[in-house]
Amino acid sequence: MSNDADSMSISVLSSGSGGNVTYIETNQHKVLLDAGLSGIRIKKLMKSINRDLNDVDMLLVTHEHTDHSKAVGILARKYPKINVYANEQTWKAMASTIGEVPECQKNIFPPNMTMSFGDLDIESFAVSHDAARAQFYNFHHNNKSFVVITDVGYVSDHISGVIDNANAYVFECNHDLEMLRSGEYPWSLKQRIMGDEGHLSNEDGADALMDCIGRNTEHIFIGHRSHHNNVKELAHLTVASMLEEHDFGVGHDFDLLDTDVEQASPLYTL
Repeated sequence: MSNDADSMSISVLSSGSGGNVTYIETNQHKVLLDAGLSGIRIKKLMKSINRDLNDVDMLLVTHEHTDHSKAVGILARKYPKINVYANEQTWKAMASTIGEVPECQKNIFPPNMTMSFGDLDIESFAVSHDAARAQFYNFHHNNKSFVVITDVGYVSDHISGVIDNANAYVFECNHDLEMLRSGEYPWSLKQRIMGDEGHLSNEDGADALMDCIGRNTEHIFIGHRSHHNNVKELAHLTVASMLEEHDFGVGHDFDLLDTDVEQASPLYTL
């Protein structure tokens, strides 16, 4: 799928507790958000949507956890065209795990700031998560917007305002509460996941979405699903049912889409 000057295309290459990578494309930029898989795996996923890592010029990192940062250093060293962006705290926190990144490719992207890159404006917003300084992003191009928000304990009113009425979302629905509570995780880990610096449950994700969906919303990707505490069909059913109960037009006004760690979504043009 080609991309003309008036459109922004997106593909969720991988989303889940095992790794996260999203691709964003405009006429001027080819962007990766996070690199939470091996470089080889990311290259294969890019190829599956007929895109090439050699064309990527930007990599934005949300936080240092390895399911988001695993290949940051590898990609930077192998593809010198890629400029890498993260906030100062995230750079410091992932320094010991990603290896060397050439200084000429390292860039600071502070939280709660909009930076302009030609035909793409990118807005960062800080979230509550047990990382050094987690932040996610709202991508703006030609009056279209695309939001990725995962790894968040709760969605504040401020964040809801920042990400309101986007054309597309990757939205966290990490766990089913009953599966998490009855599962094998130690209680301390369960508390962390359910806490204000943890992850959104299916129900929490649906609740937060209802504060954000607007007339412009076309696509919603259910993201960052836990392998141990969730099931794709359950997450989809829970979110769809809650939205429909509140008169949101699932499948009519917007598509509700599943994501996978192993398989990239098609390219969607906004």
